[in-house]
Amino acid sequence: MINLAVIELKDIIKYLIKITLLIAIIVGLTKYFSGFKTKLNIDKNSFLSCLDTVIPSIRSVNKKEQNAKNNIEPLKMALGVELGMMDSIEKNGANTENVENAAENVVENETSAENAIGNNNIDDEIQEAETGLKTEVLENSVPEKYTSEYNGVKIRNETDNIKLTKEMLVPEVDVNTKNILIYHTHTCESYTQTDNYKYKASGNFRTKDLNCNMVRVGAELEKYLKHYGYNVIHDTTIYDSSYSQSYDRSLKGVAKLLEENKDTDILFDMHRDAIGDSSYAPTVKIGDDEAAQLMFVIGSNGGGSEHDNWNENLKLAIKIQEKANELYPGLFKPIVLRDSRYNQQLAKGASIIEVGATGNTMEQCLNSMKYLSKVLSEVLK
Repeated sequence: MINLAVIELKDIIKYLIKITLLIAIIVGLTKYFSGFKTKLNIDKNSFLSCLDTVIPSIRSVNKKEQNAKNNIEPLKMALGVELGMMDSIEKNGANTENVENAAENVVENETSAENAIGNNNIDDEIQEAETGLKTEVLENSVPEKYTSEYNGVKIRNETDNIKLTKEMLVPEVDVNTKNILIYHTHTCESYTQTDNYKYKASGNFRTKDLNCNMVRVGAELEKYLKHYGYNVIHDTTIYDSSYSQSYDRSLKGVAKLLEENKDTDILFDMHRDAIGDSSYAPTVKIGDDEAAQLMFVIGSNGGGSEHDNWNENLKLAIKIQEKANELYPGLFKPIVLRDSRYNQQLAKGASIIEVGATGNTMEQCLNSMKYLSKVLSEVLK
């Protein structure tokens, strides 16, 4: 019995030694492989690198993914700028007006970039309009209507409450001619396309292409007036990105320009006739040139809004048209007087000048600016 007990004790000791060695080996191996992973820096990227080395096709896939990531970075940066601006607006407690102003700044910046293209398309050569040329109004489908007349200048009074007297029509005006401001409340209005003036439309006879909308017409008038020695401020801002708010936008923009340019009485808001019939193209032939007919639209206080300058505005329009009738009969259609103010309360020499209609071409409208500038140089000197 004693020998049996000794044998069993030896077996137990051997078993314990084996277990201890096994545990030691497991602990050692665990530490070893942990250090081995650290040395090799085995992670997702190194694993993919290994695959790149072993399998070339995997390398190609990984490069495409990296390129896609790199291509997204500029977009993220651009979005970051825009989102940063919006975040700044929100942090400052922006209301609807703040957001609208931010949008206007984007539009103005976009306009400035496009304007460089628009001006590059202007021929710097000046061909002054001759006088004493034969003029002829070409037929159109819209009859001429008017309610009053002063020395051959016809006026169509479309107001509800204003009764025009002879004294209201006498063109005795005193305006400062130091500065002339040209702007475009309905900037994107455009004309029938030609080979020289093709554009991407943004609506029915509308485009943001400054070479083909009202900015181009205004730039032509600006060029000629500067040639005659006038200081011209030409506002090329796109105000009708939101058409229903275009007059609100132009009111803010023009008011700011008037603060920056004191002694500015003469404001020309250049438009195109809103008639959407492309067959309507009011045209006058002057010598060998075909020119789009022009029309003054004068606002008033007939709608109940305060507008102390409306009669002065009307008198200046009559004075200009009186000279136009002398030099180029038919260049102007009858003056239209309406109840709305059209922001003309800002100055005593403000008006809308509608240049042609949708059926006219840009070439005809540019001809009109040559003759209009000649008239203005005679009136405002």
